[in-house]
Amino acid sequence: MAHALTSKALNYSLIDDRDIFMLISTVREGIKYTSFQTIANKSPFSLSEWSNFLHLSERTFQRYKKEKRTFDPLHSEKILEITLVYNKGVEVFGDQANFDAWLEAKNIALGGIKPKELLDSTFGIGMLRDELTRIEHGVLA
Repeated sequence: MAHALTSKALNYSLIDDRDIFMLISTVREGIKYTSFQTIANKSPFSLSEWSNFLHLSERTFQRYKKEKRTFDPLHSEKILEITLVYNKGVEVFGDQANFDAWLEAKNIALGGIKPKELLDSTFGIGMLRDELTRIEHGVLA
């Protein structure tokens, strides 16, 4: 599963039932810190931002790194959700730089906040996914 986690192939439109079961299995087993580090390195988010998204202190992150720990299922699921929505955004915007700029810009359709501020909850991630689908289909609010 480590390959699928770090691959750009991890995207909503490409997931079938077999992939869903693999994601469920990965969440249950937990994501190893080393796999998370690979994901984090490919994202525009700092350790501080990941800490906020996952509701873990930066000190806890450092301990995970030092002890080569595995994230629990709740944190593992959030890491995968963020990865999926990020890959979807890159696909919709055509490249990483355009999507990163969108994540940082205040968005009227999202209540005037920066889209990346929604990555700290499942509901926020769902809002981003819905907004990306609207953009993808040309339905701008």
